[in-house]
Amino acid sequence: MLIVDKNNPPPDWIEGLRRRFPVEREMDRVLTRKLHRRSGPAYSPVSLEVLCDGMKSLLRTQLTDAFEVRDAKWLAGGASKLQVSIKLDWRHPELGRTTTPMVIRMEPAESIVETSRLREFQIIKAVKDVLPVPPVYWVDDAAKHFPYPTIVYGFAEGVAKPTGTFSNVTGLGINYGPELRKVLGEQYVEHLARLHTWDWTKADLSSLDVPGPGTHAVELQLNWWERVWEEDSNRDIPLMRVAAAWLRENMPATERLSLVHGDYRAGNFLFTEGDQRISSWLDWELGHLGDFHEDLAYTTLPYLAHMSEDGTQELASGMMPAAEMYERFERVSGLAVKPKVIDYYHVFHAYRSVVIVIGSGYRAARNGKTHQDLLLNWLMGMGYTILGHLRRKLEEIA
Repeated sequence: MLIVDKNNPPPDWIEGLRRRFPVEREMDRVLTRKLHRRSGPAYSPVSLEVLCDGMKSLLRTQLTDAFEVRDAKWLAGGASKLQVSIKLDWRHPELGRTTTPMVIRMEPAESIVETSRLREFQIIKAVKDVLPVPPVYWVDDAAKHFPYPTIVYGFAEGVAKPTGTFSNVTGLGINYGPELRKVLGEQYVEHLARLHTWDWTKADLSSLDVPGPGTHAVELQLNWWERVWEEDSNRDIPLMRVAAAWLRENMPATERLSLVHGDYRAGNFLFTEGDQRISSWLDWELGHLGDFHEDLAYTTLPYLAHMSEDGTQELASGMMPAAEMYERFERVSGLAVKPKVIDYYHVFHAYRSVVIVIGSGYRAARNGKTHQDLLLNWLMGMGYTILGHLRRKLEEIA
């Protein structure tokens, strides 16, 4: 058996993974870049001054009028990316001289989820007339100006959870309360239906590969996450091999290609407390073209839910019972939800979650590649709870 030092991966091993697990072109670029850089320096803290200098360097290539970058502050939240708020005094192409709050979103040396800033930029820009999203301004996907690939977008107004409410890491387990969840829940399902019925073919999504008609779109996703497991995992877990084999043997045909958010859940949207409106959808880094059931299954995962106040109902993403969410989605979208396909994607997402928290979370923290090493170690413990869910789900439907 070939033993590979995954902390110093040899070129022939990297090329072998690329052949075994063909993924989208952009994701191949991102994942291959990660492996080529893995034996390099660990993450070192980046100062606000360095980030502001990077922003100025980027702006000098984009603007001809005078500008000022000021009031830089670190933003909390998120387990994978560094985020800084700034204010930019500049000549806006539509508003003239103004001050615009913006966010610099940058990767660390290696992330728990290695993704593409270019893809994130294109998707947010494409859906601006479909869903509430922050405006996007610039992307430095080759890290010419910043230490790592970076996207710059507008600061979105709103909160992720009601004032005074507790939530777990990255917004998991938010309890909106009976009245607010009723209002937000309607918008939550309506926005998901709007996304999945939107005609993405007219948008600039060149960083996304389009699966062929009548194919199993999930195969590209399976290749992505099985490749990441091979790249990052520290030890063999037989259940993961069983799950990967089952997922490949039972791939559902994709009847309709939709833009999939990939992380559609509580904690990844903001809302304004005054009028109780969802003001912005965030974290599009896992977006891709695929089956709409993928998002529906993700947002109804048991470990993203919590019980109602009276203890009688499990509320999917803190919104409503899963059965009610499926029924509402069908009514709003006109698309038929197939329970067997939902079951399939429940297995897929459990598999993907384990890859992320036990595989990539371990590797990034072990090598000191991220600013969130303590958080990633904590998340690894959650991975074994998800493994238990994966085993039970396979026993239930296999």
